[in-house]
Amino acid sequence: MASQQPPQQLALTLPHAESLSRDDFLEGPSNAAALALIDRWPDWPAAMLVICGPEGAGKSHLAAIWATRAGARTVAARSLTVAEVPEALTTGAVALENVAPGKFDERALFHLINLAREQGCFVLMTARSLPSGWTLEVPDLASRLRAVPVANVAPPDDALLRGLIVKLCADRQMEVDEALVNYVASRIERSFAAVHAIVARLDAEALRLRRPVTRALAVELMRDSLP
Repeated sequence: MASQQPPQQLALTLPHAESLSRDDFLEGPSNAAALALIDRWPDWPAAMLVICGPEGAGKSHLAAIWATRAGARTVAARSLTVAEVPEALTTGAVALENVAPGKFDERALFHLINLAREQGCFVLMTARSLPSGWTLEVPDLASRLRAVPVANVAPPDDALLRGLIVKLCADRQMEVDEALVNYVASRIERSFAAVHAIVARLDAEALRLRRPVTRALAVELMRDSLP
């Protein structure tokens, strides 16, 4: 008679709190220019700014730091409508998150930029690609966006990559040591998205197997999927 295997715990995808305070932001060469602009507000070269960078680069973290400091409302670009523009600017500052070509109302953004200029409001936008490369149906919006200063966030260097692994693990209340951090950092793609993905996978696997998050677990998890 075959022996019965002990039941495995189901790994549930539960929400976790990611700290978005200024003290918890990890600074490095890749994001130093963008962070410097956030820190120097309201002394900006213009009343509007675009923070541009890859997925998971910390754009939302920077926007959250600024929103707290400026008393800004935070609005998802995809949900902004023309009718909601005046309300979005009621505090004199708005953070417009994830402005992606083809996924927002161009008329609403055009109206937001014009009204912000009229009322002297500040606008911070986050995007994954440079607005100058977007194909837009509203020509005047394209010209407006080309005039907005851009702060780029580049891929992380080695130190920032390791620091991000530690931070994201801490956000999930995962205790990790240097051996695990070094192993993971040396084997994943050098991108913010890759760090977010592997930390989430480690968390889920540790929960499923009821094991601590160790280098040995990372070896098992990454052996077949990563070089």
